[in-house]
Amino acid sequence: MLVLAESRVRELLPMAKAIELVESSFRHQAGGQARNQPRRRLQLGSSATLHTMEAVDLATGFLGAKVYSTHPQTGAHFLVLLYAADGRPLALLEANALGQIRTGAASGVATRFLARAEAGVVGLIGTGFQARTQLEAVALARRLSEVRVYSRSEAGRKQFAAEMSAVAGVEIAPVDSAERAIRGCDIAITATTSREPVLLGEWLSEGVHINAVGGNHARRRELDAAAVGRASLVVADSIEQSKIESGDLLAAFELDAGGWDRVVELADVVSGKCAGRRSDRDLTLFKSNGLALEDIAVAGYVYQAATEEAS
Repeated sequence: MLVLAESRVRELLPMAKAIELVESSFRHQAGGQARNQPRRRLQLGSSATLHTMEAVDLATGFLGAKVYSTHPQTGAHFLVLLYAADGRPLALLEANALGQIRTGAASGVATRFLARAEAGVVGLIGTGFQARTQLEAVALARRLSEVRVYSRSEAGRKQFAAEMSAVAGVEIAPVDSAERAIRGCDIAITATTSREPVLLGEWLSEGVHINAVGGNHARRRELDAAAVGRASLVVADSIEQSKIESGDLLAAFELDAGGWDRVVELADVVSGKCAGRRSDRDLTLFKSNGLALEDIAVAGYVYQAATEEAS
């Protein structure tokens, strides 16, 4: 069994390939060849939490689980266990970078299918762990003409702009409010750990596409109810998982019993089972939770690349 360290995973998993792999995993899911188990959490007395999520993809012959712990003092520690279809253990991968890359890749897929073809102006809220790969993936999905970024730390947003302008292919402008980042943008990205909305529906222009990726807990919200309510199309990576942990959707649909009826899964949009954007005026929303299926897709590729190099 291979053990692959963080640096090796990052080296073997370019974003363009990750987007391709994640898109394929959604196609496999839509075709009934792949299944995903929603995240489960076990709270420990020490304030640590153990998170587990599993998936199988018969099309690639991989199955496995992501297991990680979080603690207020020691942070998050991610591992992926990868198995062959016959049950043989293949690899143990350190997965901080892997999760960061595949989360960006899922938004890259969503942007490819849901954003307007000419969308080029990005408004980004957040400059942390996930924000970098979000922007990297969106820059591969669309040709960007302008990027505005906001975070609470002035130094943080200036550093992000300096470091990520080359990746985005355009000079990034750090701005002093979330509203300034979002108003007039074509693609809005939220990548925060906020418990209260950081993006308001009143700021959104016609035709915008939103990638909301930061809140995967029922008590966290990045979008207000107006932002969700304005969406002509709400797309989730998993409706089942969203009903457990998407605070944005849970809060927006609390007084709207039929709200969940208009949520579709990204796998069905990618496969053509569900229509995506219908017009340039549509406001589209991708609510990303992060699926084990995405982890297994990219982990399988990293494993294969590592074994081929070794042979």
